[in-house]
Amino acid sequence: MSTTGEGQTLIQRLAERVRAFGPAHMTAEAAVVARTGIIDALGVALAGSVEACTTNLLRTPGIAEAPGQCTLFGTSRKTSALDAAFVNGTASHALDYDDFSQPMGGHQSVPLVAPLMAVAEERGLSGAQLIQSYTVGIETEIRLARAVNFHHYDKGWHPTATLGVFGAAAAVGHMIGLDEAKLAVALGIAASFASGVKANFGTMVKPLHVGQCARNGLLAALLAEAGYDSNPAALEHEQGFLNAFNGPGNYAAELMFENWANPLEVTSPTMGLKQFPCCGSTHPAISMMLALRQEEGVAAPDVERIEIMPHMRRLPHTDNPDPRTPLAAKFSVQYAVARALLDGAVRLKHFEGDAHLDPAVREIMARTTARPHPDMASDSAEQFGAEVRVTLRDGRVLARRVDGLIGRGGTNPMSSEELWEKFQDCGRRALPKQDLLPLFELLESLDKVDDIRKVARMLTKRTPPGAAMPRPATAAPMSVRGNTLQETSWIP
Repeated sequence: MSTTGEGQTLIQRLAERVRAFGPAHMTAEAAVVARTGIIDALGVALAGSVEACTTNLLRTPGIAEAPGQCTLFGTSRKTSALDAAFVNGTASHALDYDDFSQPMGGHQSVPLVAPLMAVAEERGLSGAQLIQSYTVGIETEIRLARAVNFHHYDKGWHPTATLGVFGAAAAVGHMIGLDEAKLAVALGIAASFASGVKANFGTMVKPLHVGQCARNGLLAALLAEAGYDSNPAALEHEQGFLNAFNGPGNYAAELMFENWANPLEVTSPTMGLKQFPCCGSTHPAISMMLALRQEEGVAAPDVERIEIMPHMRRLPHTDNPDPRTPLAAKFSVQYAVARALLDGAVRLKHFEGDAHLDPAVREIMARTTARPHPDMASDSAEQFGAEVRVTLRDGRVLARRVDGLIGRGGTNPMSSEELWEKFQDCGRRALPKQDLLPLFELLESLDKVDDIRKVARMLTKRTPPGAAMPRPATAAPMSVRGNTLQETSWIP
């Protein structure tokens, strides 16, 4: 393999590395982390399959009406690989409950899992192939992120989609065995397919970004396989991706290749699963309140006052002492911390219906304040920190602090039991309770599954004997849940 890139474009250098990626690059740790990311993405996709952004998509004429062998997760319907990637990709980000990455400035798994599952189901590929292609997809999108962020994010692009499309094209291209030349074509096509602006955060369009990105990455690989061409200089060209999206002088292209796959990005401590179904910036504070509850026996009736002090970058988009919608509650650190104190858990049900208006939780929120932590520097390498300080009615002050907690991962991974707890909480919204544990156990041995169709069958809602198969609904107008959010820093 060439390591200098002499005479090659950036896309050709990326394609060379993607093509060369194989079992020798996979460590035991990477295989476990990749499998966990896939399980998590499938779980949140099941939960999202019943959300309005997904069901309205299925009411849109022409969507998921193409014949095919690919499962729409949580339903009994089959469609084409492209439509399955579109719908399942949208579902996987519907609740913003999927994993996230600090260098990416977004969510790394959801651009990849839906298109990889569709191709693997259509072609009868194995779980081991899925894990390996997922891993190189993560490597591709995170390396691009290191080259363009955080200027890319701050400018208004949604990196989950604008960078994820390259990861999806690389991952699918790797899975279907494209050679270097065709991988380069796929990545060049992806440069023109990249899209997604943050102005649409807080609406159904945010998860739609992921569905479109998943479909576009898959389409780019399939077009390359069919003989399309593209410009191999589509990244660095004066009118290419880097200059159009970031602008001259606002990217560092060589960071795409520095220590490529050594260590693998999938094992980086800067990526984590979401243990709680709300903004990732609230998670450090939630975890500290749960620690106080579990380790000190803190109970809501004993609390006089709560002070929440996150890192300054975590607060502009989560300082909301009076959330009036379920979506706003996901971006309220006061609500999330009060809920953790009251219930000892933060679950999907806490962001549904009128849960955010619960008088008991509102009473706690009235005694809760939030301000930036005075000792957490703005330029610190650790920007996911928080301290929670509780003043009890008896005058005692108890506190817990963490300086770096990017979800659950790295040295603080979810246990199998915790992952199952999240998976079943998500999956029960789409599949019968009795079907969830067998599915989860199969996914925990994904590397040994010889045909992904075995997994896809278990992601299917079985139609009771004698019942009619569902038919696509007629089109209905789309409505927006929640309010558009204005951001000043990365919101995972």
